[in-house]
Amino acid sequence: MGIRKKSNKNPPVLSHEFVIQNHADIVSCVAMVFLLGLMFEVTSKFAVFFITVQYNVTISTNEGPEETAVNHFHHGIKDLATVFFYMLVAIIMHAIIQEYVLDKINRKKHFSKTKHSKFNESGQLSAFYLFSFAWGANILLSENFLSNPVALWEGYPHTLMPFQMKFFYICQLGYWLHALPELYFQKAKKEDIPRQLVYIFLYLVHIAGAYILNLNRLGLVLLVLHYFVELLFHVSRLVYFSNENRQTGFSIWAVLFVIGRLLTLSLSVLTVGFGLSTAENQGFSLAEGNFNIFFVRMTVLSAICFTQAFMMWKFINFQLRRWREHGEAQTLKKKQAPAKSKSKKDKANGVNGVSSHGADSPRSRKEKSS
Repeated sequence: MGIRKKSNKNPPVLSHEFVIQNHADIVSCVAMVFLLGLMFEVTSKFAVFFITVQYNVTISTNEGPEETAVNHFHHGIKDLATVFFYMLVAIIMHAIIQEYVLDKINRKKHFSKTKHSKFNESGQLSAFYLFSFAWGANILLSENFLSNPVALWEGYPHTLMPFQMKFFYICQLGYWLHALPELYFQKAKKEDIPRQLVYIFLYLVHIAGAYILNLNRLGLVLLVLHYFVELLFHVSRLVYFSNENRQTGFSIWAVLFVIGRLLTLSLSVLTVGFGLSTAENQGFSLAEGNFNIFFVRMTVLSAICFTQAFMMWKFINFQLRRWREHGEAQTLKKKQAPAKSKSKKDKANGVNGVSSHGADSPRSRKEKSS
């Protein structure tokens, strides 16, 4: 993302510069309209679609002496309204982090334009990955998915989700959708836009795919794993910007990145390739949310394998570029070292090996005059 330069001149109302400078206030006003709609009976039914999680299903359980009601949720078309509202919330949070945290650090560090852009990107993504990883890991522990891996495919289709899981997916979709208008709000460079559009598209396709195809349990596990690795990379990059000698984090990230790709492929093949293919509930039914047919399973596996291969290709290119830059830096240091030692020797001995202070001493001048 580019650098936003603040000027004392007030831009014309509704101009591009006006919208960019005040986009957080504008979006806050739009979000406030939906919140105010809850206060009036006429508009509350409409506002609820945007703010609260829809498609509630109450299930009675006989755990203990008394029956307890447990709320679960499934997905539907009304979720689009909820995703839109939390996309607005993500834009507001993005602006708060940028103005009150990242911009203050940028003013102290005086980064170059390139570092400024990368620092902002890593700062925003570090906050999001940390929050999402902690939230997702908490859901995995509370639902016992880690202690019981068979639950990833057992009982498919998983049409019903606990509140935390559904809200997690809503927020994930809202965040990655907000990244699209942020390209305009943050004045992203033209050469950076294709790269950012690619990874935004990949996130949206995979998250929405897991949500719609009722593979929400597998999707949650893979997201938590992926977010942990990405969090380490962006934190390492922030540390590198503060001190370029600290590059240990990149080495740890490189190892975990490869392990993460292997675990992603293993869990995907185990769940989709073996678990669902041997499940009793085979067939295709939109009403039941069942997509357990060979074509869908192969499409899902192909998409995951393609994404992992693409990420490994980008990773290898990144590592080769780092090694090349490191090699060039070491070669430059070796060339500079002999030059510095030679210049120090010349200063000590004078030009052509004759001591300059000896030639200009009073004794030598006296001998020459005699």
